Amino acid sequence: MSHSLDDAALLAAELLARRWLPRQHPKVKRALIDHELWQATQERLAQVGLKLVDNLYADHVAVALMRPAEGAVFGEAGLNSHNNLDLPRDAVSLLVVLWALIVLPKRERQAARANSAKDGQNDMFASDRPLPTAASVSPPVSYRALLADFGVQLGKKTRLDTNLKRLEAHGFIVRKGEDIVEGPLLDLLLDYDALAPRVLQGTLADVLRQARNLAPQLPEVMDDDAYDATVATLGGGPTASVAPDTDADADADADADAAANTPAAPDDATADQDPA
Repeated sequence: MSHSLDDAALLAAELLARRWLPRQHPKVKRALIDHELWQATQERLAQVGLKLVDNLYADHVAVALMRPAEGAVFGEAGLNSHNNLDLPRDAVSLLVVLWALIVLPKRERQAARANSAKDGQNDMFASDRPLPTAASVSPPVSYRALLADFGVQLGKKTRLDTNLKRLEAHGFIVRKGEDIVEGPLLDLLLDYDALAPRVLQGTLADVLRQARNLAPQLPEVMDDDAYDATVATLGGGPTASVAPDTDADADADADADAAANTPAAPDDATADQDPA
């Protein structure tokens, strides 16, 4: 017996089948401007304990478990565990590090360019320009630099490679040769509002405090060599400021409880949950 499917059902089905969809997908573009279609899709997903997840700063949309469904799907053990993706501790630490290296600067660039567009007076519709896409402003992370800066803390090359494959399989990152770039779910499933303060005020707090203390001693304008030397004095290379040392490992795991306790939508039966 065949049943005709409406647009909401088709969008929900495609999201479940493909795990995520780009915002430029025809069905997604329509849902983003058609409130009735968006609401109908949410209602269809809610019937099976799911919800549609969107983020203005991300280039994709996905689905996640609703809170009332979490206990039935994962059980108490799953909810109380370190994460429900079965990621080992060092993989969660790597995820937080990559999120800090990619998403934090990306958000700053998006916000800066959006503000400059609003302040611009060169054309009549400057204030209506959309945010720059994540792909256009998301900084790549060099694999070699990541290995050099964090290899010891994250299990050295073999373990790092294994965990990068895990994160790529879950849709958090994409490998492009020697570069690691933002995946479809990195900025969707990790809650920026919850995680950014934990990283900036926890993992990076000591480095930022040292930077403020040294600020009066630094010249107002530094060339690249002077900047690199200053950063090295504060605690390592340009990316080493978020390296999880003994104390930061605990912070990273705590961050994961708040942000990475979310499954990427599996291919078969279950889907993502967004973080608290």
